[in-house]
Amino acid sequence: QYSFKEVFGTLVVQKQLFDVVAKPLVEDLIRGKNGLLFTYGVTGSGKTHTMTGSPGDGGLLPRCLDMIFNSIGPFQAKRFVFKLDDKNGVDVQSEVDALLERQRREALPVPKTPSGKRHIDPEFADMITVQDHCKVEEVDEDNVYSVFVSYIEIYNNYIYDLLEEAPFEPIKPKWNNCNTPVRNGDLIPPQSKMLREDQNHNMYVTGCTEVEVKSTEEAFEVFWRGQKKRRIANTQLNRESSRSHSVFIIKLAQAPLDADGDNVLQDKEQITLSQLSLVDLAGSERTNRTKAEGNRLREAGNINQSLMTLRTCIEVLRENQLYGTNKMVPYRDSKLTHLFKNYFDGEGKVRMIVCVNPKAEDYEESLQVMRFAEMTQEVEVARPVDRPLCGLTPGRRFRNQAFREELARKLELRGGPLGGETEEQSVAEMLLQNFPPLPSCELLDIDDDQTLPKLIEALEQRHKTRQMLAEEFAKNVLAFKTMLQEFDSSVLSKEHYIQGKLSEKEKTIAGQRTELERLEKKIKTLEYKIEILEKTATIYEEDKRNLQQELESKSQKLQRQASDKRRLEARLQGMVAETTIKWEKECERRVAAKQLEMQNKLWVKDEKLKQLKAIVTEPRAEKPERPSRERDRERPLPRSVSPPPVPNAPPVRLRHRRSRSAGERWVDHKPPSNVPTETVMQPHVPHAITVATASEKALAKCDKYMLTHQELASDGEIETKLIKGDVFKTRGGGQAVQFTDIETLKQESPTGRKRRSSPSHPDPLGDGADSEWTDVETRCSVAVEMRAGSALGPGYQHHAQPK
Repeated sequence: QYSFKEVFGTLVVQKQLFDVVAKPLVEDLIRGKNGLLFTYGVTGSGKTHTMTGSPGDGGLLPRCLDMIFNSIGPFQAKRFVFKLDDKNGVDVQSEVDALLERQRREALPVPKTPSGKRHIDPEFADMITVQDHCKVEEVDEDNVYSVFVSYIEIYNNYIYDLLEEAPFEPIKPKWNNCNTPVRNGDLIPPQSKMLREDQNHNMYVTGCTEVEVKSTEEAFEVFWRGQKKRRIANTQLNRESSRSHSVFIIKLAQAPLDADGDNVLQDKEQITLSQLSLVDLAGSERTNRTKAEGNRLREAGNINQSLMTLRTCIEVLRENQLYGTNKMVPYRDSKLTHLFKNYFDGEGKVRMIVCVNPKAEDYEESLQVMRFAEMTQEVEVARPVDRPLCGLTPGRRFRNQAFREELARKLELRGGPLGGETEEQSVAEMLLQNFPPLPSCELLDIDDDQTLPKLIEALEQRHKTRQMLAEEFAKNVLAFKTMLQEFDSSVLSKEHYIQGKLSEKEKTIAGQRTELERLEKKIKTLEYKIEILEKTATIYEEDKRNLQQELESKSQKLQRQASDKRRLEARLQGMVAETTIKWEKECERRVAAKQLEMQNKLWVKDEKLKQLKAIVTEPRAEKPERPSRERDRERPLPRSVSPPPVPNAPPVRLRHRRSRSAGERWVDHKPPSNVPTETVMQPHVPHAITVATASEKALAKCDKYMLTHQELASDGEIETKLIKGDVFKTRGGGQAVQFTDIETLKQESPTGRKRRSSPSHPDPLGDGADSEWTDVETRCSVAVEMRAGSALGPGYQHHAQPK
């Protein structure tokens, strides 16, 4: 919601809007104060219609002109009595100079200023036909007035004069952009105008055409002539979209009459120049909606930039007033704000009309417009103090006019001339009419003694009458003096009484003003606190909304994670059940295979034991002897007996077998289940990292890998295998080993096993059986048991009990 001083509905009439908004500005204009009225809104919201109006219902501009001329109509000065200079000032001329100026202007071959008696253009005749006859009350009747109008536009941040007539010079040809003379049909582009600052620090447009007008029709005709030159274009949102900011300026010059009330006082310091600016701002627009391209796009950018500068200036002014800062207001960033800098600094009253289009498509832009308009109400603009115009007696115009009318009436009754006599002559004639007429003074006879006595008698009567009149006049003067003294005493008493009352009232007013200032300061403080609280509440609400959104998103995320977890648990349960069934079957199969294998081994062992038992229990004498050749062939070769150890022999230095790849960095993987062989020659790799279990950390430091694997050979000896490979990095950042070589190290005993004695060395019977039993026992003294599924080497060793 947004609050404004006044809100008008869709069915409001132009008169109601004018009475509330524009009428106070016109009253201030006639009282010598400046005013600024501008319409603001998005494109197509009715700003130009509000300012100009429609046929049969004039807008704010024609109603302002009509009220001005209705108020100052009988008090207007003749043309060229007031003359504007080029520095935003005004001069006053005498009646003779003004007459010469009018004659000189009429002799020039230029189009004359439109007159109010001419036929009104029917194109705008209905707009200026206002039946209200509104006018300002209490107009100063001792002043004379003149109205000057000018019309400019701000297009692409350049100022152009819409009333400028391009002069045609036949001798000096014009040149266009192609450096060729301009033909008769070519259009000479207007020249932009510059902004200047006068001696009173007021901004004005230099070289701007200012036309003196004497009626509403004449002023509106000048406006309509400039309106036809204003730049408009067709867009997607508005068929006649204003592409520039237009400013119609009404200047009112007023000066007091002299003491006689006949002529203008020839004193430039007593001239008051007030100004009313009616601004029709171009609408803000979004290019993605208007589909603007080329020049239209550039125009839209400049329009939005100038409106943004206006908004920035208002915000800085508001911030300076609320928080006591002294930030520089960027008036010079745009010609629009630079032109009206004085109004925002306090040199006049400012009114804004916000036009809102109820279309749903303009909702967001209308919200921004209303937000900015509401903020502008908080900016306080200082008002200038009224200054007195002159010290002459008021009412001199009408007294002089009444005296002239009475004098003309008296002279008309006498049949004399209607002009040329002074007031003193008319009073003397009136006094002479009260005396008796003189007799004829012509002497025809020297003895005439009647003429002179009659003349003497008439003169004596006149002398008596004169004395009577003088005495009566003295009495009247004395009575009048007495009345004046009584009046003065009563006036003095009343004056003292009034002064006492005024002093009391002034004290009361001063107290009320002090209280009012205190309340205003308190109101400002409370408003500032309210604003801070509103901002804090807005921040908290925003944080609350953000936290609620975050909580909702977290709860939704948790719900998704819970559902994913349930799905994953269900999937894992299915996989576990499937894997359990699979491994149960595999275990059953392996157990069955192992049982079959063990049964076979037990059967083999039983068979061996049976054979061994048969060998042991078989009598030696019953064995037939084989032939000598066969016996010699089957006789085992005698085994060499190792010599006994030599006492005091030096110890043998252990030598390590050097690997063929000892030059690189190796990982030596030795499982803890390996059996130490305690041989002289051992596999040795220098600078190797020895680990019991392969790890990624150890593999990352080396580029070679070696696994030491032991297993039992078929002859019962331990066989060691060195499995080697290359280490390389994977794409996932891990380590992998590619096996490239296997080295086999096998240990053999140089001494043979014990066998039965050769026939050439017969032993006793008991000794032979003993040795045969010892040979079998020695061969079967160690049994190796392997675990199911193990491929890394021997598990448990079982040693036979010695006899």
